[in-house]
Amino acid sequence: MSDMPDVNNSNQQPYIKTIADKKSLAEKPSSTIPSELSLAFTLAFNSFSVSIEQTISISAITGIYGDSGSGKSTLLRVIAGLEHRANGQLSLNGTALQNSDNKCFIKAEKRQIGLVFQDSRLFPHLTVYENLAYGAKRQKNRQLTIDKVLTLTQLNKLQHQNVTQLSGGEKQRVSIARALLAEPKLLLLDEPFSALDKTTKSQMLTILKAIQQQLKLPMLYVSHSLSELQYIADQLVIVSAGKMSQSAPIHQAIHELNSRGETSPKTSLSLTIVEHLPDYGLTRLSLPTIQSSNQSSNHSSNHSIYSPILEQTSNPRLIGQQLPFIIYARDISISTTKPEHSSIVNHLPATITAIDYSNTNALVTLNTDGQKFYAQISLWSTKRMALTTQATVFIQFKANAVHSYHYTEPTHHA
Repeated sequence: MSDMPDVNNSNQQPYIKTIADKKSLAEKPSSTIPSELSLAFTLAFNSFSVSIEQTISISAITGIYGDSGSGKSTLLRVIAGLEHRANGQLSLNGTALQNSDNKCFIKAEKRQIGLVFQDSRLFPHLTVYENLAYGAKRQKNRQLTIDKVLTLTQLNKLQHQNVTQLSGGEKQRVSIARALLAEPKLLLLDEPFSALDKTTKSQMLTILKAIQQQLKLPMLYVSHSLSELQYIADQLVIVSAGKMSQSAPIHQAIHELNSRGETSPKTSLSLTIVEHLPDYGLTRLSLPTIQSSNQSSNHSSNHSIYSPILEQTSNPRLIGQQLPFIIYARDISISTTKPEHSSIVNHLPATITAIDYSNTNALVTLNTDGQKFYAQISLWSTKRMALTTQATVFIQFKANAVHSYHYTEPTHHA
């Protein structure tokens, strides 16, 4: 570690409409059986239509990605029962929520589905606890208590405060807590943290992930930010021009977008935290080895990747945890020789598996121990280095190019 580069450490609130009947989330745990959402509907507007036929198996958090106006929010409104004009069928875990053929339409309040919008509708004259108690009294036979939900959303110390005194992130936690008290079978979130700064947003995402893991509550999370979805979701569907793609594991789905030209090419991967190096402002991560058929069973890799330090306190509880990271293809360079004397701290051997040319640059797909990396370089560099598939090269990128939504500093205002 003698040659480390410099590293720079990196109000609109959600309205939640809770939808539930007498059966509670706790009565049918989803720890082993994923929820199945079947969609086959069309919804036409004056100049736009949504037509989706898809079945999604949701065991944790499924991300929904797409540009503005692609149909993401409309999709959630149909699932929640807020679009009576939608024509077709919709079911959750085999229970029909809508069937136009026999005029079946379960009202929103009976669907056991929670919907989180971007704006909050908390009662301004009530405290946090009073807002939750008002929503909880409408749910009979509850298994979740207000105290339990306050703990889940980290609101215990704020429960007696008036909601007008809360920060944007705190108000959002109250709204989410109110939704949880309805004990939905499915929670829909429509860009609930879009108005927050990145530090607060990353903390909210971490809290939401913890809630999902503790309650085993399936969630659909809409965002136009791939890095946000990569941090929170385990799988992803793409909505474009009113159509929806098949769901795919999060890293695979992001890599598939690279070839569609819809987003800046990037490498999406999960890395294990090995150690913090506060003297250098870095965290060392390990690159997992993906076993292939031609590798021996005892094959292992000692490749490390360095990122900006993930917590200023270098909290040891993070050691051993696996987190998702993104590296933009434009930040990865290629060398035909091993970079022995470089200030760039990250360099890995790789094999070129594909080269896709455009008018001005080339997107190079590389493999390191079974992990895909993507580098975007100029056509001139591709020709000058005579790059070809199956060639052995080295990739290199700065620590600052390794991005994670994991927060870097704790805050009392999330």
